[in-house]
Amino acid sequence: MLRSWLFACSLVLGFYSCTDSLAPEFTEIEATAVFRDSISIRAIAAVNDSTVWFAANNGKIGVIEGQIPKLASVSYQDSLLAFRSIARTKDAVFVLSIGNPAVLYKIGVEGTNPTFIEDVYTETHPKVFYDAMAFWDDQHGIAMGDPTDGCLSVILTTDGGDSWTKVPCDRLPATEEGEAAFAASNSNIAVFGNSAWLVSGGKRARVFKTTDRGQTWKVYETPIIEGQAMTGIYSVAFQDAKNGIIFGGNWDAKEDNGGNKAITTDGGKTWSLISDQAGPGYRSCVRYLPNTKGQGIVAVGIPGVSYSNDGGESWVELTKESYYNIQFVNDSTAFASGYGKIDKLVFK
Repeated sequence: MLRSWLFACSLVLGFYSCTDSLAPEFTEIEATAVFRDSISIRAIAAVNDSTVWFAANNGKIGVIEGQIPKLASVSYQDSLLAFRSIARTKDAVFVLSIGNPAVLYKIGVEGTNPTFIEDVYTETHPKVFYDAMAFWDDQHGIAMGDPTDGCLSVILTTDGGDSWTKVPCDRLPATEEGEAAFAASNSNIAVFGNSAWLVSGGKRARVFKTTDRGQTWKVYETPIIEGQAMTGIYSVAFQDAKNGIIFGGNWDAKEDNGGNKAITTDGGKTWSLISDQAGPGYRSCVRYLPNTKGQGIVAVGIPGVSYSNDGGESWVELTKESYYNIQFVNDSTAFASGYGKIDKLVFK
Protein backbone atom coordinates (compact mmCIF):
# COMPACT_ATOMS: atom_id res chain seq x y z
CA MET A 1 0.00 0.00 0.00
CA LEU A 2 2.82 2.41 0.86
CA ARG A 3 4.53 1.72 -2.47
CA SER A 4 1.25 2.39 -4.33
CA TRP A 5 0.75 5.67 -2.50
CA LEU A 6 4.26 6.85 -3.34
CA PHE A 7 3.80 5.91 -6.99
CA ALA A 8 0.50 7.80 -7.18
CA CYS A 9 2.11 10.79 -5.57
CA SER A 10 4.87 10.86 -8.18
CA LEU A 11 2.31 10.67 -11.00
CA VAL A 12 0.34 13.61 -9.66
CA LEU A 13 3.14 15.85 -8.55
CA GLY A 14 6.01 14.92 -10.84
CA PHE A 15 9.17 16.28 -9.30
CA TYR A 16 7.30 17.85 -6.40
CA SER A 17 7.19 16.37 -2.91
CA CYS A 18 3.89 15.11 -1.53
CA THR A 19 4.50 16.85 1.76
CA ASP A 20 6.50 19.96 0.85
CA SER A 21 4.99 23.05 -0.75
CA LEU A 22 6.73 24.29 -3.86
CA ALA A 23 6.85 27.79 -2.43
CA PRO A 24 7.69 28.92 1.09
CA GLU A 25 4.90 29.87 3.47
CA PHE A 26 5.78 33.53 3.93
CA THR A 27 3.90 35.29 6.73
CA GLU A 28 5.52 38.74 6.85
CA ILE A 29 7.62 41.29 5.01
CA GLU A 30 10.55 43.28 6.35
CA ALA A 31 10.60 46.61 4.50
CA THR A 32 13.62 48.92 4.40
CA ALA A 33 13.36 52.41 2.95
CA VAL A 34 15.68 52.84 -0.04
CA PHE A 35 14.52 56.14 -1.54
CA ARG A 36 12.03 58.86 -0.66
CA ASP A 37 10.80 61.75 -2.80
CA SER A 38 7.47 63.43 -3.51
CA ILE A 39 7.00 61.68 -6.87
CA SER A 40 4.96 58.78 -8.21
CA ILE A 41 7.27 55.85 -9.01
CA ARG A 42 5.55 53.24 -11.19
CA ALA A 43 8.52 51.92 -13.17
CA ILE A 44 11.52 50.17 -11.60
CA ALA A 45 14.27 47.89 -12.96
CA ALA A 46 16.30 45.98 -10.40
CA VAL A 47 19.98 45.25 -11.13
CA ASN A 48 20.83 43.23 -8.02
CA ASP A 49 19.92 43.20 -4.33
CA SER A 50 21.52 46.61 -3.75
CA THR A 51 20.85 48.52 -6.98
CA VAL A 52 17.65 49.59 -8.72
CA TRP A 53 16.79 52.03 -11.52
CA PHE A 54 13.54 53.96 -11.59
CA ALA A 55 11.52 56.33 -13.75
CA ALA A 56 8.80 58.61 -12.37
CA ASN A 57 6.79 61.74 -12.99
CA ASN A 58 8.15 65.29 -12.87
CA GLY A 59 10.86 64.15 -15.29
CA LYS A 60 12.68 62.25 -12.55
CA ILE A 61 14.83 59.24 -13.41
CA GLY A 62 17.67 57.71 -11.46
CA VAL A 63 19.56 54.76 -10.03
CA ILE A 64 19.81 53.93 -6.33
CA GLU A 65 22.90 51.99 -5.21
CA GLY A 66 22.55 51.03 -1.57
CA GLN A 67 20.82 54.18 -0.41
CA ILE A 68 22.87 56.54 -2.59
CA PRO A 69 20.82 58.08 -5.43
CA LYS A 70 22.09 59.31 -8.77
CA LEU A 71 19.24 61.43 -10.12
CA ALA A 72 18.36 63.43 -13.19
CA SER A 73 15.41 65.54 -14.31
CA VAL A 74 14.50 65.14 -17.96
CA SER A 75 12.55 67.73 -19.91
CA TYR A 76 11.45 67.89 -23.52
CA GLN A 77 10.96 71.30 -25.09
CA ASP A 78 10.98 72.84 -21.59
CA SER A 79 8.33 70.44 -20.22
CA LEU A 80 9.09 67.84 -17.56
CA LEU A 81 8.02 64.41 -18.77
CA ALA A 82 6.08 61.74 -16.87
CA PHE A 83 7.67 58.28 -17.09
CA ARG A 84 5.90 54.98 -16.37
CA SER A 85 7.99 52.59 -18.48
CA ILE A 86 11.56 51.39 -17.99
CA ALA A 87 13.71 48.53 -19.33
CA ARG A 88 17.34 47.43 -19.06
CA THR A 89 19.82 45.79 -21.40
CA LYS A 90 23.45 44.94 -20.72
CA ASP A 91 24.72 48.38 -21.66
CA ALA A 92 21.71 50.69 -21.47
CA VAL A 93 18.58 51.73 -19.63
CA PHE A 94 15.47 52.91 -21.51
CA VAL A 95 12.71 55.17 -20.19
CA LEU A 96 9.51 56.08 -22.04
CA SER A 97 7.12 58.92 -21.25
CA ILE A 98 3.35 58.57 -21.29
CA GLY A 99 1.69 61.57 -22.90
CA ASN A 100 1.85 63.74 -25.99
CA PRO A 101 4.58 63.79 -27.12
CA ALA A 102 5.80 60.35 -26.09
CA VAL A 103 9.59 60.35 -25.88
CA LEU A 104 11.82 57.30 -25.46
CA TYR A 105 15.33 57.86 -24.11
CA LYS A 106 18.33 55.56 -24.21
CA ILE A 107 20.76 55.99 -21.31
CA GLY A 108 24.16 54.43 -21.82
CA VAL A 109 25.63 52.91 -18.66
CA GLU A 110 28.93 51.55 -17.45
CA GLY A 111 28.12 49.69 -14.26
CA THR A 112 25.73 52.11 -12.60
CA ASN A 113 27.31 55.22 -14.12
CA PRO A 114 25.30 56.93 -16.89
CA THR A 115 27.51 57.82 -19.84
CA PHE A 116 25.03 59.49 -22.21
CA ILE A 117 21.33 60.07 -22.78
CA GLU A 118 19.64 60.48 -26.15
CA ASP A 119 16.09 60.40 -27.43
CA VAL A 120 15.67 57.46 -29.81
CA TYR A 121 11.94 57.67 -30.53
CA THR A 122 9.33 60.44 -30.44
CA GLU A 123 5.65 60.20 -31.24
CA THR A 124 3.20 63.09 -31.41
CA HIS A 125 -0.53 62.37 -31.42
CA PRO A 126 -3.47 63.65 -29.35
CA LYS A 127 -4.17 60.10 -28.12
CA VAL A 128 -0.62 58.87 -27.59
CA PHE A 129 -0.09 57.25 -24.17
CA TYR A 130 2.54 54.56 -23.63
CA ASP A 131 2.17 52.07 -20.79
CA ALA A 132 4.99 49.50 -20.62
CA MET A 133 8.28 48.34 -22.15
CA ALA A 134 10.36 45.14 -22.11
CA PHE A 135 13.29 43.50 -23.93
CA TRP A 136 13.56 39.92 -25.16
CA ASP A 137 17.36 40.26 -25.26
CA ASP A 138 19.95 43.01 -25.61
CA GLN A 139 18.92 43.72 -29.22
CA HIS A 140 15.16 43.16 -29.40
CA GLY A 141 12.65 45.21 -27.43
CA ILE A 142 8.98 46.16 -27.38
CA ALA A 143 6.83 48.92 -25.90
CA MET A 144 3.05 49.22 -25.91
CA GLY A 145 0.48 51.91 -25.37
CA ASP A 146 -3.11 52.97 -25.89
CA PRO A 147 -4.70 52.97 -29.35
CA THR A 148 -4.20 56.00 -31.56
CA ASP A 149 -5.64 54.59 -34.79
CA GLY A 150 -7.82 51.59 -33.96
CA CYS A 151 -5.17 49.23 -32.56
CA LEU A 152 -2.82 49.14 -29.61
CA SER A 153 0.30 51.22 -30.09
CA VAL A 154 3.25 48.81 -30.41
CA ILE A 155 6.81 49.88 -31.16
CA LEU A 156 9.76 47.53 -31.76
CA THR A 157 13.55 47.71 -31.85
CA THR A 158 15.96 45.20 -33.38
CA ASP A 159 19.20 47.15 -32.93
CA GLY A 160 19.61 47.44 -29.18
CA GLY A 161 17.22 50.36 -28.85
CA ASP A 162 18.99 52.76 -31.20
CA SER A 163 15.88 52.98 -33.38
CA TRP A 164 12.21 52.02 -32.95
CA THR A 165 9.45 51.36 -35.47
CA LYS A 166 5.70 51.43 -34.87
CA VAL A 167 3.75 48.35 -35.97
CA PRO A 168 0.98 49.36 -38.42
CA CYS A 169 -2.61 48.54 -37.51
CA ASP A 170 -3.02 46.16 -40.44
CA ARG A 171 -0.64 43.80 -38.59
CA LEU A 172 -2.40 44.07 -35.23
CA PRO A 173 -5.84 42.96 -34.01
CA ALA A 174 -8.30 45.84 -33.86
CA THR A 175 -9.20 47.26 -30.48
CA GLU A 176 -12.78 48.02 -29.56
CA GLU A 177 -14.13 51.42 -28.56
CA GLY A 178 -13.15 52.08 -24.96
CA GLU A 179 -10.44 49.39 -24.88
CA ALA A 180 -6.99 50.59 -23.85
CA ALA A 181 -4.31 49.75 -21.27
CA PHE A 182 -3.25 50.89 -17.81
CA ALA A 183 0.11 52.54 -17.17
CA ALA A 184 0.01 51.34 -13.57
CA SER A 185 3.23 49.38 -13.09
CA ASN A 186 5.11 48.80 -16.37
CA SER A 187 3.82 45.22 -16.23
CA ASN A 188 1.19 44.89 -18.93
CA ILE A 189 3.85 43.30 -21.13
CA ALA A 190 5.34 39.85 -20.47
CA VAL A 191 8.03 38.28 -22.67
CA PHE A 192 9.38 34.73 -22.89
CA GLY A 193 11.35 33.14 -25.71
CA ASN A 194 10.18 34.89 -28.88
CA SER A 195 6.70 35.53 -27.46
CA ALA A 196 5.14 38.58 -25.88
CA TRP A 197 1.77 39.08 -24.23
CA LEU A 198 0.08 42.49 -23.95
CA VAL A 199 -3.04 43.05 -21.83
CA SER A 200 -5.90 45.49 -22.13
CA GLY A 201 -8.64 46.94 -19.97
CA GLY A 202 -11.56 49.32 -19.97
CA LYS A 203 -14.50 48.15 -22.05
CA ARG A 204 -12.63 44.94 -22.93
CA ALA A 205 -10.09 42.82 -21.02
CA ARG A 206 -8.09 40.79 -23.55
CA VAL A 207 -4.64 39.33 -24.17
CA PHE A 208 -2.71 40.14 -27.37
CA LYS A 209 0.03 37.66 -28.24
CA THR A 210 2.94 37.43 -30.66
CA THR A 211 5.19 34.39 -31.09
CA ASP A 212 7.65 36.05 -33.49
CA ARG A 213 8.79 39.15 -31.62
CA GLY A 214 6.01 41.40 -32.83
CA GLN A 215 5.70 40.51 -36.50
CA THR A 216 2.29 38.81 -36.25
CA TRP A 217 -0.39 38.95 -33.56
CA LYS A 218 -3.49 37.21 -32.24
CA VAL A 219 -5.95 38.29 -29.54
CA TYR A 220 -7.64 36.11 -26.93
CA GLU A 221 -10.64 36.58 -24.66
CA THR A 222 -10.35 36.43 -20.87
CA PRO A 223 -12.85 36.14 -17.99
CA ILE A 224 -11.46 39.25 -16.27
CA ILE A 225 -14.01 41.92 -15.31
CA GLU A 226 -14.54 44.49 -18.07
CA GLY A 227 -16.98 47.12 -19.25
CA GLN A 228 -16.04 50.21 -17.25
CA ALA A 229 -13.25 52.72 -17.67
CA MET A 230 -11.18 51.38 -14.76
CA THR A 231 -11.89 47.64 -15.06
CA GLY A 232 -9.71 45.07 -16.76
CA ILE A 233 -6.25 43.54 -16.72
CA TYR A 234 -3.53 45.62 -15.10
CA SER A 235 -0.64 43.15 -15.10
CA VAL A 236 0.59 39.94 -16.75
CA ALA A 237 3.40 37.50 -15.93
CA PHE A 238 4.56 34.26 -17.53
CA GLN A 239 6.49 31.50 -15.82
CA ASP A 240 7.34 29.80 -19.13
CA ALA A 241 5.91 29.57 -22.66
CA LYS A 242 2.69 27.94 -21.46
CA ASN A 243 1.94 29.04 -17.91
CA GLY A 244 0.96 32.60 -17.08
CA ILE A 245 -1.21 34.77 -14.88
CA ILE A 246 -3.18 37.98 -15.39
CA PHE A 247 -4.34 40.24 -12.57
CA GLY A 248 -6.39 43.38 -12.26
CA GLY A 249 -9.89 44.24 -11.18
CA ASN A 250 -11.73 47.49 -10.72
CA TRP A 251 -9.69 50.48 -9.58
CA ASP A 252 -12.92 52.17 -8.49
CA ALA A 253 -13.87 49.20 -6.27
CA LYS A 254 -10.53 47.92 -5.06
CA GLU A 255 -11.86 45.36 -2.57
CA ASP A 256 -13.96 43.52 -5.18
CA ASN A 257 -12.22 40.17 -5.70
CA GLY A 258 -14.43 38.58 -8.32
CA GLY A 259 -13.22 38.16 -11.90
CA ASN A 260 -9.87 39.83 -11.29
CA LYS A 261 -7.28 37.02 -11.53
CA ALA A 262 -6.84 34.16 -14.01
CA ILE A 263 -4.25 31.67 -15.22
CA THR A 264 -3.42 29.97 -18.50
CA THR A 265 -1.70 26.67 -19.21
CA ASP A 266 -1.75 26.90 -23.01
CA GLY A 267 0.29 30.02 -23.65
CA GLY A 268 -2.56 32.48 -23.28
CA LYS A 269 -5.16 31.02 -25.65
CA THR A 270 -7.58 30.24 -22.82
CA TRP A 271 -7.82 31.59 -19.28
CA SER A 272 -9.47 30.28 -16.10
CA LEU A 273 -10.38 32.33 -13.05
CA ILE A 274 -8.59 31.45 -9.80
CA SER A 275 -9.70 32.16 -6.22
CA ASP A 276 -12.79 33.89 -7.62
CA GLN A 277 -14.63 35.92 -4.95
CA ALA A 278 -11.70 35.14 -2.62
CA GLY A 279 -8.23 36.47 -1.98
CA PRO A 280 -7.08 39.93 -3.02
CA GLY A 281 -9.11 42.40 -5.02
CA TYR A 282 -7.58 44.99 -7.31
CA ARG A 283 -3.81 44.74 -7.71
CA SER A 284 -1.64 46.64 -10.19
CA CYS A 285 1.33 44.25 -10.49
CA VAL A 286 1.73 40.47 -10.32
CA ARG A 287 5.02 38.53 -10.31
CA TYR A 288 6.10 34.94 -9.97
CA LEU A 289 8.42 34.22 -7.08
CA PRO A 290 11.68 32.90 -8.58
CA ASN A 291 12.55 29.22 -8.27
CA THR A 292 9.04 28.05 -7.30
CA LYS A 293 7.88 26.62 -10.65
CA GLY A 294 4.96 29.04 -10.81
CA GLN A 295 3.57 28.24 -7.37
CA GLY A 296 4.82 31.34 -5.57
CA ILE A 297 2.96 34.47 -6.70
CA VAL A 298 3.05 38.00 -5.30
CA ALA A 299 0.50 40.69 -6.20
CA VAL A 300 0.90 44.30 -5.08
CA GLY A 301 -1.28 47.36 -5.31
CA ILE A 302 -2.64 50.33 -3.44
CA PRO A 303 -4.49 48.03 -0.96
CA GLY A 304 -1.34 46.07 -0.04
CA VAL A 305 0.77 43.00 -0.80
CA SER A 306 -0.76 39.52 -1.20
CA TYR A 307 1.02 36.18 -1.55
CA SER A 308 0.10 32.71 -2.75
CA ASN A 309 2.31 29.64 -2.42
CA ASP A 310 -0.03 27.30 -4.31
CA GLY A 311 -0.32 28.87 -7.76
CA GLY A 312 -3.01 31.37 -6.81
CA GLU A 313 -5.56 29.04 -5.27
CA SER A 314 -5.22 30.62 -1.81
CA TRP A 315 -3.74 33.90 -0.62
CA VAL A 316 -2.43 35.63 2.49
CA GLU A 317 -2.13 39.37 3.00
CA LEU A 318 1.43 40.17 4.06
CA THR A 319 1.02 43.93 4.52
CA LYS A 320 -1.39 46.76 3.82
CA GLU A 321 1.51 48.94 2.70
CA SER A 322 0.71 50.48 -0.67
CA TYR A 323 2.89 49.74 -3.72
CA TYR A 324 2.49 50.07 -7.48
CA ASN A 325 5.24 47.72 -8.66
CA ILE A 326 7.52 44.95 -7.44
CA GLN A 327 10.68 43.40 -8.93
CA PHE A 328 12.34 40.32 -7.44
CA VAL A 329 16.12 39.93 -7.33
CA ASN A 330 16.01 36.45 -5.77
CA ASP A 331 13.44 34.14 -4.17
CA SER A 332 13.02 36.19 -1.01
CA THR A 333 14.12 39.75 -1.84
CA ALA A 334 12.52 42.40 -4.02
CA PHE A 335 12.33 46.11 -4.66
CA ALA A 336 8.89 47.70 -4.57
CA SER A 337 7.86 51.22 -5.56
CA GLY A 338 4.89 53.40 -4.76
CA TYR A 339 3.94 57.00 -4.30
CA GLY A 340 7.01 58.79 -3.01
CA LYS A 341 9.03 55.68 -2.25
CA ILE A 342 11.15 52.71 -3.18
CA ASP A 343 11.54 50.00 -0.53
CA LYS A 344 13.60 46.85 -0.30
CA LEU A 345 11.39 43.97 0.78
CA VAL A 346 12.55 40.75 2.43
CA PHE A 347 9.92 38.04 2.55
CA LYS A 348 9.91 35.90 5.70
